[in-house]
Amino acid sequence: MKVILQQDIKGQGKKGQMVDVSDGYARNYLLPRKLAVAATTDNLNAMKVAEKARLAQIERDKANAKVIAEKLDSIVVKIPAKAGSAGKLFGAVTSKEISDALKSQFSIDIEKHKIVQNEPIKSYGSYDVKCRLGYEISGVIHVIVTEK
Repeated sequence: MKVILQQDIKGQGKKGQMVDVSDGYARNYLLPRKLAVAATTDNLNAMKVAEKARLAQIERDKANAKVIAEKLDSIVVKIPAKAGSAGKLFGAVTSKEISDALKSQFSIDIEKHKIVQNEPIKSYGSYDVKCRLGYEISGVIHVIVTEK
């Protein structure tokens, strides 16, 4: 019996994939638990429409990531911080602080886990911080840490 999987099933396939399984397995396990639906023409058409919508969403997300990467190249984020007499910060500038500063200064919303810091920022100065935007697109955030 041909079924369309609604979830990833180990040993059978991924979500949205059409697979051929035994009749008993489909009737007694997959269909009652809503892990799959029968591969009727209506369900096949719905699967194709959902796949087209998913691909279109991926393209929109890629284009959005490219636009954000281009914006990041032309801006400089200023983060005020307190430091001791030797110019060493009390604590460090975190990716959350960078994300919040981007949002407040330029209305660019980047999640903190997408900002990659090789080493923590612990003194005043200018830094380039890498940002992974998804779909193998990355940008560089230019950060200047200033005195508060």
